[in-house]
Amino acid sequence: MGYKTYTCPIARDCGGCEWLAVPYPIQLRRKQGQVEELLGTMARKDGAALEPICGMDEPLRYRHKAATPFAHGPRGSVRCGFYAAGTHRIVPCRDCLVEDERARRILGAVARVAERLHIPPYDEDRGVGVLRHAVVRCGWQTDDVLLTLVTRVDELRGTSRLVSELRAACPEVTSIVQNVNDRRTNAILGRRCKTLFGPGHMHDRLLGCTFEIGPTSFYQTNPPQTEVLYRLALEGAAGAEHLLDAYCGTGTIGICAAVAGQAARVTGVEQVAGAVACARRNAEANGVADRCDFVAADATAWMAGPGRDERFDVVVMDPPRAGSTPEFLAGVAALAPERVVYVSCNVVTQARDLELLREHGYRLAHVAPVDMFPHTKHVESVATLERR
Repeated sequence: MGYKTYTCPIARDCGGCEWLAVPYPIQLRRKQGQVEELLGTMARKDGAALEPICGMDEPLRYRHKAATPFAHGPRGSVRCGFYAAGTHRIVPCRDCLVEDERARRILGAVARVAERLHIPPYDEDRGVGVLRHAVVRCGWQTDDVLLTLVTRVDELRGTSRLVSELRAACPEVTSIVQNVNDRRTNAILGRRCKTLFGPGHMHDRLLGCTFEIGPTSFYQTNPPQTEVLYRLALEGAAGAEHLLDAYCGTGTIGICAAVAGQAARVTGVEQVAGAVACARRNAEANGVADRCDFVAADATAWMAGPGRDERFDVVVMDPPRAGSTPEFLAGVAALAPERVVYVSCNVVTQARDLELLREHGYRLAHVAPVDMFPHTKHVESVATLERR
């Protein structure tokens, strides 16, 4: 029996879905092989279960966050789409198979409104122009849509007309925010935000919990698979008396654990103060503020200072792609939790960090891969360790 495959007219130029032409079952086998190659020996030494990868039933329309850069086109037009692989040449795109159906339509409307209002796109070579990027987040379990316009300058001329035209072109948008990025950088977002319409944030739901999402909030791009990922993390944390949610962001994992009854108390540590404020509001909104405490601090420094006398039986860590640091992992070991749940978006750095935790007296108990980004090489993994 042949496998179903997917085609995209710009797949070769875009390069974002490098495995789009590969049948999905084969993609999953490849990703399972990656995890087994990196973690299999460790799992066998420790007698850990390495589960089959959790894939999607239908690996399309899963990205609920999308972005576009802008550039000058012919005859005063404004171009938008994706950067071609390895370049800053924009490949036009009207629709993307892996994005929420609303996303590309809204981003294209921003370009057309910018053309009509003569808002010049950013020229990265000369560092001039106004409109750098647009980012749209679409609710999965809600109808909220947050549109963020990233500009080089603080003041936009004709803001009221801009908002009016965007609302007319995109009536589904519930908030419009201006984010200012005046740095010569490849980073999309800057540090300052200004609400132009609506509440300036959106809400979505995961595992029955409601979360506020701001323009700069970290929130997983694939909500259906995020629920799979979080369920695995909560299974590893089950029965925690006091859970430390390190790299907690806006508190999603810790709050889900508290609401599900998997943790009696939660302490979340995050160095971005705005994310911590959002986490506190999320805890209040979900009725667990009395059991969740969120701290604005560097997690490594906090464990070595104010947190060193705390007693945690479970630590959940969800670091960025670069993984954690030896200092952080030593801090976790010094707290001596019974279990460590390591959620990773990069199994290469996870494997390195797991080896260090094993040297600190932990054994690998369970590994579960999750496919968060079908048609790409990326694979996520939830590893649970137990103190020897």
